[in-house]
Amino acid sequence: MTTIAVRWFNAENVLFSAILFLVEFIRGAGVISFLPIYGEKTLGLSLDVIGIAVTAHYVTDTVLKLIIGYLLDRLSAHIVVQIGLVLTTAGIAMLPYSQSPWLFITASALFGIGISPIWIVCLTRVSDRKRATQMGFLYTIWFVGLGTGPIVANILLDYTRSGTYMMLLIASAVALVLSLLMKPGRASGVATIPFTEQLHILRDKLSQMKLLLPGMILQTTGASMLVPILPSFATDQLGLTGAQYSLLLVIGGGFTVAGLMPLGRLADKLGGKKWFLVIGFACFGIMLYSLAWAPSFWQCLLLAAILGLSYAAVLPAWNALLASYVPIKQQGLGWGLFSTVEGIGVMIGPIVGGVIASRIGVPAVVWYSAALFGLIALFYLWFPFRHFKEKQSDSRKKG
Repeated sequence: MTTIAVRWFNAENVLFSAILFLVEFIRGAGVISFLPIYGEKTLGLSLDVIGIAVTAHYVTDTVLKLIIGYLLDRLSAHIVVQIGLVLTTAGIAMLPYSQSPWLFITASALFGIGISPIWIVCLTRVSDRKRATQMGFLYTIWFVGLGTGPIVANILLDYTRSGTYMMLLIASAVALVLSLLMKPGRASGVATIPFTEQLHILRDKLSQMKLLLPGMILQTTGASMLVPILPSFATDQLGLTGAQYSLLLVIGGGFTVAGLMPLGRLADKLGGKKWFLVIGFACFGIMLYSLAWAPSFWQCLLLAAILGLSYAAVLPAWNALLASYVPIKQQGLGWGLFSTVEGIGVMIGPIVGGVIASRIGVPAVVWYSAALFGLIALFYLWFPFRHFKEKQSDSRKKG
């Protein structure tokens, strides 16, 4: 445990973690809080243009993951990360001059380019031993950055939009400066393989994991379909005030962050990642089902805490399962491909949630999401994890 910790918490990985935190902080503050308000109130853009701009951000982030993964296998990681952060900073710098819709959409799309590289670089740094523990740490950095961004932005937006904009620009510039400290070189063990050969290897991997592909998309779809209805569900169905809803999010996020590393460490120690996935997704579905019955505020707080712990149990174990399918010599392209597949759910989830809410009602979205997570838990109960363990053993021998 000590040796693994020393290997992970070295200067280079701490640098990567700092860049990852800043990037996710910028994403949370910019996309969730700043862009909608700044676009409408300051630039005078319509809501449909703002919606397209936010979608452009996520589409850019998702689609480019595959290309970025390929580049990380062939170029030095510091070059790919730096180019991405230069484009992200340029996108933020364009915002004050983006009164026209196409400029605003372009700026938002550029803003999304620099998000992907550092996350994929961090994934390639995680070792097979203690994977869940290390992923627990990475997910903690990701979650804290993504969560604190909107909180800080919302507070600043009450006083100054220009100040909030400067915060985003400075944070992006600091991330870019930190990326200049990254050492040249590709990830260890990465070989330059002709692109056609890489496609053949990945095709074989996708064929092997074809049973997992629907689950990858459904997991992110089930979570993201809640995004457009959560505020209205909290106020209209649960009867919560804005302050109570914020507290609910803080409790859920706090328990997720608190549970990520201990549960990841426990998953490594026990080796029972199957049950972390089964129990985690089952609890997630049950808690959502319970929320749909409009419980009291104090009961909502308890459900939010259990939801957070369930999420913390799932994330490291899920990554460990996915890692067994990543080609040893193509970690950048492999993680980029799998992140792209997961990103499909992130893109379609809000659309599905919005359609269900408009046609059946807001509570129905929570019901369907709960049922989806229940089915995913049953899937992992059935999934042949013996094959997964054999694949992990083979990959370690090859590595």
